[in-house]
Amino acid sequence: MSSSAQARPGSKSEIVRADAVVGEEIVVPGSVANLGGGFDTLGVAVELYLRARVIDVREDGGTRLSVARSVPPVSGRNAVERAFDIAAKRTGRGGPSVTIEVTSDIPMAAGLGSSAAATVAGLRLFERVTGPLDDSELLAAATQAEGHADNAAPALFGGLNSVIEVEGGWPYALRWPWPQDLRLVVATPVVGLATAKARAALPREVPRVDAIFNMQRVLALVHALQRGQYDRLREAVRDRLHQSARASLVPLLREALAMDDRDVLGAFLSGAGPSVALLAKADATHVATRLSSLYEQAGVEATVRTLRVDDQGSRVLESGAVRRSV
Repeated sequence: MSSSAQARPGSKSEIVRADAVVGEEIVVPGSVANLGGGFDTLGVAVELYLRARVIDVREDGGTRLSVARSVPPVSGRNAVERAFDIAAKRTGRGGPSVTIEVTSDIPMAAGLGSSAAATVAGLRLFERVTGPLDDSELLAAATQAEGHADNAAPALFGGLNSVIEVEGGWPYALRWPWPQDLRLVVATPVVGLATAKARAALPREVPRVDAIFNMQRVLALVHALQRGQYDRLREAVRDRLHQSARASLVPLLREALAMDDRDVLGAFLSGAGPSVALLAKADATHVATRLSSLYEQAGVEATVRTLRVDDQGSRVLESGAVRRSV
């Protein structure tokens, strides 16, 4: 029987003096969402990271966060700052003014959870200087900032998460084991795709038969991952709700989904795209080579990464040691 558990309900972070956090880094993983048919439902954390380092804290009651430097640079207001403000408004807490530097190896507008990682970093920074927040409050604040919880949950908690957004209540996450020998081989074309544009391409209504199709497969996917039934993954990640509607926005999506290789265990759009993800066992190193060749032969510039799943989620890096922030 497959098992699940709510992601660390009610867990707390250590309360620290605000000035003691100077020099700390909040480390947050990127994520791959949807996994085929699990539209706005499933997300898994991957070993790409955003790091926010605290460089100054002023006990002035300003309750604000400023990004002194961001690599890569971000146009407009940083999502880290926006999330800090959301947490302050939701909780009514006052706190210091905090200045940080942000570095990220999560490509932006790529369907790899860069926005969710920045949001979670802002929430964790707020928590570090004002006191602990429950997991449920963190996820609710992240969902308010992001508009959906599927990337926020793995960024917060790590691993594979399914999310439930309760009408009139707070969302929560269920944590599912991810097989240690399973990798995500992700191709990211050098073209950005804003989530808002990708969502605008979706139909307002879907046929009932397609909704049933996806529900069947998302349950089959979670079951197959728990049982190690890799031969069922390719069918379990099929989708009829969003991928075909976004195909015109994503270079080589159809070709990547149709890759004929017995070591490609499944293929799907990563989040809203334009990244495309393949499932493969750790020893199937040629899958990344084949995926790279697909883009090269089509003259599409892309970066291909083979990613492990991050099982820790957001955490604090202090004095060279990693410890959990929850």
